[in-house]
Formats: sequence, structure tokens, C-alpha cells
Amino acid sequence: MTTRDPVADLRRIAFLLERANEATYRVRAFRSAAKTLAALPAEDVASRAAAGTLTKLSGVGDVTARCVIESLAGEEPVYLRRLLATEGIDLDDAAAELRQALRGDCHTHSDWSDGGSPIEEMALAAVELGHEYMVLTDHSPSLTVARGLTADRLRKQLEYVATVNEALPPGFRILTGIEVDILADGSLDQDEELLAQLDVVVGSVHSNLRDESTKMTKRMLTAIANPHLDILGHCTGRMVTKRPQGAEGEGDRGHRRASKSGRPESQFDADAVFAACAEYGKAVEINSRPERQDPPKRLMRKALEAGCSFVVSTDAHAPGQLDWQRFGCERASLCGVLPEHVINSWPAEQVVEWARSHG
Repeated sequence: MTTRDPVADLRRIAFLLERANEATYRVRAFRSAAKTLAALPAEDVASRAAAGTLTKLSGVGDVTARCVIESLAGEEPVYLRRLLATEGIDLDDAAAELRQALRGDCHTHSDWSDGGSPIEEMALAAVELGHEYMVLTDHSPSLTVARGLTADRLRKQLEYVATVNEALPPGFRILTGIEVDILADGSLDQDEELLAQLDVVVGSVHSNLRDESTKMTKRMLTAIANPHLDILGHCTGRMVTKRPQGAEGEGDRGHRRASKSGRPESQFDADAVFAACAEYGKAVEINSRPERQDPPKRLMRKALEAGCSFVVSTDAHAPGQLDWQRFGCERASLCGVLPEHVINSWPAEQVVEWARSHG
């Protein structure tokens, strides 16, 4: 009898649930079971499955135990088969071409801030998607709801990423970064000495999103002019859809409050902001999260007309969300954004050199 790897099947189910934007408690059930079983010898898992005692293990429930038993019997778990049968969307030619051109993701989170998975899991998921790099951009300290990184924690993360990179498959690399808060005066929420060490810096507005247009414009222009900022993240801050019931919690803590009822766009002078991005060579993020869809298509077209470059990023807080780039590519292609307009169609070294040029 040929068996399957039950831990790999559980992780694949969790990935597909994350990609489908399913409730976090469903994802957690499969990731918790996978973590528990991965820590046991394979023969122990098999004997427990045969004895019907898998559910006595912490984190393993009836559904996940059934999947394990099916895997060990050499069968594709029914739960996984159903997900695979209903997965995916067909991209049109322009969107598919753009998605194929992307070599990495410039906006991702781990459990060091408000992500739900360790850095290693995020990186290995990116490898499986065929990426060459992933920019790790956990939050900065002022976003306390998202467990933003203090300077000391960021220094520790830099050391940790260096260690993880040594163990990752050849040809893949985690680029160091941060999603730094753009503060009320336009300054960036982290030590400049540390920002200068990072490969890529994403700057986003997370507070006082209802400021009047003149104030918000000045705030954004100040940040764009800062030599440490490379990418303007989710520029309007809007939320257009509600999260699925039960989806709030681990993996998306930073989106919790706004996701219950949606959120309108921040008001700013888009012509001035995008002109500044073009002038300073900063990229405008096309945020692929289904509840964000930021910037709106009318502003994406305006940024393109202004001569801006872009990144198509996922803002992923879980491994399965790394495959959300397809959503950003669909919207980008509708606005005429081509691979040559997109920074993360470049190899890692070129992205790093581009970011260094701002300093």
C-alpha cells in the first residue's frame, strides 16, 4: 500500500482555505493538526490512526483525523479533493501574462506581528508558488493592535531572517523589510538607522484615515520624499468587503476593526501624490487583498498616466494568501498595467538596487 504524507495534505488544505479567504478557525484547525503531527514520528501517527486515537492529540479533531486516515491509506482526502475541484479562477491573457511575470511579493506578514504563520512557513509557501523572493514586511511599533516591531525586535528579526535564508532552497531569498506606519506628520515609524539597513520599505497610513484632504496630502507627500520609503502601501486605506464570519483573529488581527463594516477611502490630492511617486521613483502598491482592492481602478489609471511604477503585492498574513496576486493582476490588467510597469517582475538583486537608489 502506498501512503501519502498526511502532514503535507493537512497543510495543503489549510493553504487552499486561506487562498479562498475562508474563516480563520477552519484554517487553524488544519494548521494546528499539521503542527501536532509533524512533531511525532511517522510510525506513531500511523499506529494512532490504526487505533482510532488521533483525536486524543491536542489540535486534532474528527475532520482532521479523518483526513489523516485517508492519507495513510493512500487516498486523496475527500476534504482536499473537494477543495481542488472548486479552486481557482481563469485569468484572461493580459492578467495571466502579468501574473506569470511576477518573481516575488513585496508585502507579507508573519507571526512576528499580526500574521498567523512563522516566517519559514511563509517562505516555503512562496517557494511552492514559484517565487524567487519574498519581502518580509511586518508592522512598525505604533500599530500596537498588530504587535508592531520595536527597534529591538526588528534587529532580532533581521538576525533571524539571515539564519532562515541559509536553510531555504537555493534560488529563493527572503528580503528584509517593514510595513512602516506613515505618522501624522509624515515621518516614518522606525529608527532611520534601521530603515537604512532594510532591503525594501513599504510605507502605509494606518491612523487618522479620515483626515481632511489637505492634511492627508501633506502627510503622504512628506513620506514619499523620505529617502527610506520605497513603496506607498494601500494608498486609500479603504475596505470594500466584509471578512467572512469567524475570519477575525490570528492571521489578520491588524484588519479586525475595519473589516466588520468596510471603510471609505481616505481623501487626498491624487494628482500630487502620484506625481511625487513618479518624481522620486517610488512604487505605488496594487494591494491584492480581496477586502482592500486598493487603489481603486480610477486611481490606478491616474497613477499609470502620471508615470508611476507599481508592485502587485498580497499583503499576505497567511501562506495561502500569497496566491492572491492573481486578484491584483486582474485589476491591474484592466487598467493597462503591463509587466514592464511592475517592480516585482524584476529579479531580487534588481529590486534591492532600485530600493537602494532612493537612499
